[in-house]
Amino acid sequence: MQRDGMKDLLWFVAVAQERSFTRAAAKLGTSQSTLSSTIKELESRLGVRLLTRTTRSVAPTEAGERLVQSLGPRFDEIEADLASLVAFRDKPSGTVRITLSDHALQTTVWPKLQPVLGDYPDVRVELYSDNGMKNIVEERFDAGVRLGESIDGDMIAVRIGPDWRLVAVASEEYFAHHPVPTTPQDLVDHDCINMRQATFGGLYAWEFARDGRDLRVRVEGQLTFNSSIPMIEAAIRGCGIAYVPENLVSPHIASGRLRLVLDDWSQPFAGYHLYYPSRRQLSPAMAVIVEALRHRI
Repeated sequence: MQRDGMKDLLWFVAVAQERSFTRAAAKLGTSQSTLSSTIKELESRLGVRLLTRTTRSVAPTEAGERLVQSLGPRFDEIEADLASLVAFRDKPSGTVRITLSDHALQTTVWPKLQPVLGDYPDVRVELYSDNGMKNIVEERFDAGVRLGESIDGDMIAVRIGPDWRLVAVASEEYFAHHPVPTTPQDLVDHDCINMRQATFGGLYAWEFARDGRDLRVRVEGQLTFNSSIPMIEAAIRGCGIAYVPENLVSPHIASGRLRLVLDDWSQPFAGYHLYYPSRRQLSPAMAVIVEALRHRI
């Protein structure tokens, strides 16, 4: 295919990803009519329809979707390679988009980034707080943050924080009217404060381990949240037992506002890791972020 054909393919991918000629034209800096004409010519040359058009929407056909899946990653690689040329400038610049949980944001990422960003005024960071498991490639994030044990093998993973654990806590007010649980199974008879997982839509099954024995307990209760902070507040107010990150409740345990239970059943997770596609060369801006977040013992 000639060099002009490469531009046509790039424009097609833009339309397929935006699902709109209007948005794609604005993104590419061309007119909607020119873009539409270019795609029609491409379809004519290939002899196959790539897009299904209606008065309200645009979507790739089966053949078009196959072409997008093939071309998208390659264009991303080219884009990343071009971005790496910024290394020849005096200062790193550009935007880095990261998806992460609210706990990772509050306890690990923001405390490390905040003192560093002032040294790199041309680096912009977009932190998307979401407790779901985002596909960073499909959703065009530069990186994500997850526990080390949950990262796919085709990603580069950099540890950014120590191991940590979830702990079961409740107020003394709650335990004044309920027995203290001695095993995880006892929790089924308690009013527990649940966490709904954004990715799967279900309630998180509390995970425990001791002496090589793993247990997952599905608890019930009157309250369900999708974030740790309101769970902690509800536990302090005597609404039930919460299973939350220890580093968020340590001050409340020390002050007596909350009581820790099932301590010997709460085992550490493999810490937070920053992960990103292995095929991408780090941009200077991304390299700054990686070094700022890297865990150092």
